Amino acid sequence: MSRRRKSMMSYQLKEQIAQELGFAGTLHQEGFGGVSSRDCGNMVKMAIELAERNLPGNKTTT
Repeated sequence: MSRRRKSMMSYQLKEQIAQELGFAGTLHQEGFGGVSSRDCGNMVKMAIELAERNLPGNKTTT
């Protein structure tokens, strides 16, 4: 039996990242079931980078 967890990212953030990574069309047509594992991994990586950049006290810019 599997438990569903509440997502840590908002759907809007997921859509924004998918747009930036170039698979928003697949996401809209097929949902996350049609998105490749590689693309999902890249989405998580980008979300982590965004979160790290927005940490309080982080003064680095890239």
